[in-house]
Amino acid sequence: MQRILAWLTNLFPLWAVVFSGCALVQPELFTWFSGPWIIWGLGVIMLGMGLTLTFNDFREVFKMPRAGLIGVICQFVIMPLLGWSIAKLLKLDEIDPMLAVGLILVSCCPGGTASNVVVFLARANVALSVLMTIVSTFAAILMTPFLTKGLAGALVEVDAVAMCWNMAKIVLLPITIGLLANQYFPKLSLKIRPVSPLVSVIAIVLIVASIIGAQREVIFEAGWRLLLAPALLHIGGFGLGYFIARLVGLREENCRTISIEVGMQNSGLGAALANKHFPVTVAPVPCAVSALYHCILGSLAAGLWRLKPLHDNKKGGPDRTDPPSGESVRR
Repeated sequence: MQRILAWLTNLFPLWAVVFSGCALVQPELFTWFSGPWIIWGLGVIMLGMGLTLTFNDFREVFKMPRAGLIGVICQFVIMPLLGWSIAKLLKLDEIDPMLAVGLILVSCCPGGTASNVVVFLARANVALSVLMTIVSTFAAILMTPFLTKGLAGALVEVDAVAMCWNMAKIVLLPITIGLLANQYFPKLSLKIRPVSPLVSVIAIVLIVASIIGAQREVIFEAGWRLLLAPALLHIGGFGLGYFIARLVGLREENCRTISIEVGMQNSGLGAALANKHFPVTVAPVPCAVSALYHCILGSLAAGLWRLKPLHDNKKGGPDRTDPPSGESVRR
């Protein structure tokens, strides 16, 4: 049974593409999943993430300070600047300022939880991936609202304080509940954990399909620029994340990990925040399109890297003290 659940979960990119395509043809099949449903769906995803964590995971952060710090800095520097630059380059605000806001918002989000699976498939450092996801997710409670306000504030009014408060409710509360349940009710957590990843996949697919279905006319009207912008965002994230990690002398497996973590955003969080703070606008659309791209690109990267052996792990100085791929991680 667990193998079937894992197989269905690993087909996440396929489900995202298939159901998003269905949403363009028959939007009413998915548009019911809107409003509070999106918030609750994201809460379920964050709860699932919390159920995989223990207090020991947070102590592990201090065992990989160099690689983790570089990764998180890239996450909140490269992607926001890329999002803003691409929105300007493609003049998304000329179509609708909210398209530019949506792209900037998703670029300011933390790494996505699906990145941990992609890192595992790419033969990279799963422990570093999980820790980067944890750190960037908690850092995003402050970073995402204020980065969005700083980069998109000239286009629309962004209430960073309100966004921080909603981030705390949407992200911090369910993750904390999951963490405490895993720590103090391990038997219950053990029963829930096998189905949690698939439930998270279902939630994110419904969020993406709902937004695409509701905004199908906007997607058709915006055309190539709306399709190109998130693609450039994620390709740039993967490429620059890897390049910078190599530039500072990290090991190959950690370069791959940082590339994936930087390139794969928590698009579901971006969509939920856009839906909450910019209602009745097209701001959630770039977030939904982003979810498709980062799944597809992440899967392609994992497939290519899986075929390429790790051959330069002796390089990197202090980075050699990092634990081997997958150590102390249960994902």
